[in-house]
Amino acid sequence: MTVKVGIPSALLYFLYYPMWQAFFNELGIQVVTSGRTTKNILDKGVREALADACVPIKLFFGHVMAIKDKVDYLFIPRVVCLNRKTVYCPKFLGLPDMIRHAVENVPPIIDVRIDTRKGCLPLLKAYVEIGSFFGAGRRASVRAYFKARKTHMRYNKLLRKGYSPDEAMSILKNPGIKPVRQPGANLRFAVLGYPYAIYDSFISVNLLGKLRRLGVSVLTAENIHPFLLALQKNCNLPKRLFWTFSDMALKAAHFLFKQGRIDGVLHLTAFGCGPDSLLNKFIELEAKKHRNIPFMTLMIDEHTGEAGMTTRLEAFVDMVRRRKEALACRR
Repeated sequence: MTVKVGIPSALLYFLYYPMWQAFFNELGIQVVTSGRTTKNILDKGVREALADACVPIKLFFGHVMAIKDKVDYLFIPRVVCLNRKTVYCPKFLGLPDMIRHAVENVPPIIDVRIDTRKGCLPLLKAYVEIGSFFGAGRRASVRAYFKARKTHMRYNKLLRKGYSPDEAMSILKNPGIKPVRQPGANLRFAVLGYPYAIYDSFISVNLLGKLRRLGVSVLTAENIHPFLLALQKNCNLPKRLFWTFSDMALKAAHFLFKQGRIDGVLHLTAFGCGPDSLLNKFIELEAKKHRNIPFMTLMIDEHTGEAGMTTRLEAFVDMVRRRKEALACRR
């Protein structure tokens, strides 16, 4: 009987699922996901998680609840650092422990620590350790790791072409079928924030889909080549931001504001997220230096309603479009 490993469709899923799936499949292990977020999943997460946790963490609990009885193992790696410089939110580091002690009847959790601050070799060692959970030898795990790395590189290349994670995963699965984009976009917005908030269409209230229906093409930090983000260095701060996703979003903001090829910037932030509150202020300060590019913050939590989000988006898009038309007439 094939061993089943469950991967909750939240948090790092949006950036690393294709790599994880390729690794496990190469070892002959079946991967099961919890699927798209629903109200039921979110409600379960809100009941199980700590009251002061941000909505993405609560959502992760809900996805664990949805999948725990369908698999033999849960894959919740203790991800500390993946770029040798910045670290992930402490709640990411504590996720395996939070799930293990807060959710009843969870299967064994694969919580291998991944930390590349001392070089890239620990990353390979972490995957060898993951393979050992299933009796895979070092050679088999190393082979699976490098195959997974190739999948990850193809996935990132698709993201940099402007595809969303859902679209990129679909292309990896069916290379001959490309998603159909709605024509006629006459505005271009940057949507900044943490990928697990932006790309989860339920908690973001389908922000990207709404913008595209309003005739707006969307650019996110994942669509920008890492080399261009690295050129921003510390973004005029004494030192770089400590948190990985905050650092990435701030660098994307600086790059896009300086480039000036966008019509507006939206920052999607989660209520209750400490690093995000700091990030929002830094982006706002940079936006004030580029008053020719409209900026708006959108905050989400488990109570965010679709009507309110739609009204704010429509008003912002309409304002930016009228402003652009007025500037064109003056020329």
